[in-house]
Amino acid sequence: MLSQLKIRLWLSLALLCVARLASADAFDPPPTYYNTATGSGVTLKAQLQDIIDNHTVRSYDDARFILQVTDADPAQPGHMIVVYDRVSENVAEINPGGLIPGWDGGMTWNREHTWPQSRQVGSSGPDQSDLFNLRPSFPGSNSDRGNLNFGGAFGSRPGGKMFGALNDGGTVWYPGDADAGMIARQEFYMAVRYDGSDANTTNLELFAGNPAESQGLGNLTRMIEWHFAAPPDDFERRRNQIIFDDYQHNRNPFTDRPELVWSIFVDQANDSRIAIAGTTVGADGASTREVDLGRVFVGGAVLAAQSLTLNKTGMDGTYFEVTTSGAATSSLAGRFNAFRTNQSDSKSIEVGLNTNTSTAGLRSGTVTIDNLDITTGGGAGRGASDANDVFDVSLTVLHHATPSFSGGSELTTLFHDFGSFVEGAVSPTFSFDVFNFGILAAFTADLDFDSLVPAGDASSFLTNLSPAAGALTLAGGASANFDALISTATAGEFAAAYTLWFSDEDLPGALTKSLSLVLVGEVTMAGDFNFDGSVDVADYSVWRDGLGSTFVAEDFELWKANFGRIAGGVGAFTGAAASVPEPATWLLVLPAITTLGRRNRCLRGSAL
Repeated sequence: MLSQLKIRLWLSLALLCVARLASADAFDPPPTYYNTATGSGVTLKAQLQDIIDNHTVRSYDDARFILQVTDADPAQPGHMIVVYDRVSENVAEINPGGLIPGWDGGMTWNREHTWPQSRQVGSSGPDQSDLFNLRPSFPGSNSDRGNLNFGGAFGSRPGGKMFGALNDGGTVWYPGDADAGMIARQEFYMAVRYDGSDANTTNLELFAGNPAESQGLGNLTRMIEWHFAAPPDDFERRRNQIIFDDYQHNRNPFTDRPELVWSIFVDQANDSRIAIAGTTVGADGASTREVDLGRVFVGGAVLAAQSLTLNKTGMDGTYFEVTTSGAATSSLAGRFNAFRTNQSDSKSIEVGLNTNTSTAGLRSGTVTIDNLDITTGGGAGRGASDANDVFDVSLTVLHHATPSFSGGSELTTLFHDFGSFVEGAVSPTFSFDVFNFGILAAFTADLDFDSLVPAGDASSFLTNLSPAAGALTLAGGASANFDALISTATAGEFAAAYTLWFSDEDLPGALTKSLSLVLVGEVTMAGDFNFDGSVDVADYSVWRDGLGSTFVAEDFELWKANFGRIAGGVGAFTGAAASVPEPATWLLVLPAITTLGRRNRCLRGSAL
């Protein structure tokens, strides 16, 4: 049966995790915690020292059970993360029935001073038991490290001793990639927290290279490198929060605000500039990128985020914050993002939208990149003077295109009767429009005129539809004008139907739609005044009776020239009925009509 102490420890950790999940950011400091940290350099260092000193001191003995909580493995209940490459150790099986469950007198794990006692921490005072300095360690690692200075390039090898490390001044200890950034921030904390003003403490200082034991701790240059290569993760931030909430009631400023490191430990002239790749960067360092995710129909899938690149110019490292507004999403978020030092650097970022396509319209949002460095000596567009970089992300959700013969409603069929015309007469033009009809024109898909399929007497009509088929595209709300004529070269009654095929622009889910145009008309034979399909004596009587009101003298010439024609047999004659009047008769009637004016003929013709 587990001891009451262990039950209380595990229950405390469980409740803490639940409480963290209930807040927006589980491990953020109180909103006003760093309000007085407004300076830079040595001033800022002193301001932070005032904020984090006078913490609640826990004894070195207390660390035997506290470290099991602060360094618990959140992925494996009953396990603890051991420093130097973060191995997960099953402490639930260590001394389960003892006075301190999980502790066996230091045989399985012990308490490692990441800032060694022999390097001015000593064996008494608050620095000796400060939980930000202590980490659980395997005895072998603790012994191997001894009081070596830290060193080694990030990513160079697993944690351990490095003999004669180049650029590090001799034999040093590399904490491993997983712990390097966190170790650096622990030592930054120690160098700020302890200035010698507390009893039984000295002024702790960090140095480049491989300083002597009596001098302080190194290698500061490597720690700066690690700090920007490995930003605070959830394990480190959770640990910071637990120490603040439950034990010491102070925080590590460099876990909460990693951007303060450069000003305190390097200089006031950080030269970093962040910009979006492929953009024009202003003198103030600002850049903007329009990220158009594309167009999609109502009800379609939201288009995938786009992968883009952020570049950092300048040799100095920096932290940056990523915030979103509107419906924008980003693969990078928050303030714990960093670019490495001693090199230019780049990072991939995916930006998209968290939205739906239930209605037509524009979906949008922004992703903003803020260089968090606080120094101003690097010049315009550098460090704190580097203006924000913005991704403007958009997605257009469209209604389907709708072809119509009307701009005010959906009209899919159009009928036009040209009426009746005499052979050779000039046909009036019938003009009509084709619209891409949409209530929301700006959010209606483009309409493609794909093809034209004629039927019936299409050869008896002339249109300019064919050249447009396969070439015309109409934006939402736009229209195109077309013309149609009837050919009067041949007599007859004519009717043609045209199917106009359209489709949406080339997007997933595009639809095909059509319009129907019907044209009819009649062309009569010249001289067939009674419209009975033949030119004969009966037509002469009609002409004579209408002379001066309906007909003119020239109409007689048409009758005479076409006398004997019948429908279906142009130029055919049918016996006596087709006899042409004698010239004497023409001479009798011509003088009576030569003085009459001529009229325009468009018999039985009416436009729709």
